[in-house]
Amino acid sequence: MLMENLLRSKEYWPLIENGVTVAPPNATAEQRVANESKLRDLKVKNYLFQSIDCTILETILVRDTTKDIWDAMKRKYQGSNK
Repeated sequence: MLMENLLRSKEYWPLIENGVTVAPPNATAEQRVANESKLRDLKVKNYLFQSIDCTILETILVRDTTKDIWDAMKRKYQGSNK
């Protein structure tokens, strides 16, 4: 899971899953924006995974987005200065 997230955040995962593909020349602006947003989310997730202790990490690996991870951490450690 961690390696997959790292590869996804570095934009290498499609090469693992699908091989080399070329984006269609008629991709809409909305598609490009959505893809860029998802990529940024994966990059942030990777940074979070690298900085969180392994014992805590196991409890948040099921979260889908960085917002989900962040909100879960805030709830768990509300009021803590850690």
